[in-house]
Amino acid sequence: MPKQSAGLLIYRRHGATIEVFLVHPGGPFWAKKDLGVWSIPKGEYEASEEPLDAAIREFHEETGFTASPPFVALGTIKQSGGKVVSAWACAGEYVPSRIRSNTFTMEWPPRSGQQREFPEVDRAAWFDMDQAREKILPVQRQFLDALVNATGDY
Repeated sequence: MPKQSAGLLIYRRHGATIEVFLVHPGGPFWAKKDLGVWSIPKGEYEASEEPLDAAIREFHEETGFTASPPFVALGTIKQSGGKVVSAWACAGEYVPSRIRSNTFTMEWPPRSGQQREFPEVDRAAWFDMDQAREKILPVQRQFLDALVNATGDY
C-alpha cells in the first residue's frame, strides 16, 4: 500500500484575488531550490488516523499555527514517488515569519558521520495564484485548481 499523506491549503482573500499559504522544505538539499518545490503543509499518517485530523496536526507541526474550520475537501493526488496526498482548504491569516517548524535529523555533510538537525519547513509565504502555480510542486497544482473551483475566486 502506498504511503499516505494529508495537508491543508490555507487561503485568504486579498481584494478581488485569493492568496495561498505555502511552505518551503527545510534541509540542505532544498536550500537553493525555489520554483516547483514549495508545498502545502502536509505529512504522513497511519491507517488508524483520520486524514483530516492528520492534515490539521501536520499543519500545526510544520508551522506552529492552528487551523480552524470549516474545511473543504480538495481531493487526492498521487505524487511521482507513489505517495497519495489528500488535501483540505480553509481560510486563515498567518504571519509567515512566525512559523515554528518541527525538525528532523540527518547526516550532514554526507559521509561525515555527523548528525545535524534541520527544520522540516524553513520558511512560508503567501502567494497569489499565478505565483503559487510557479512555486508549488507541479502535481499539487491540482489542489490550487480545486480551491478555485470551490471558492469561485482566482
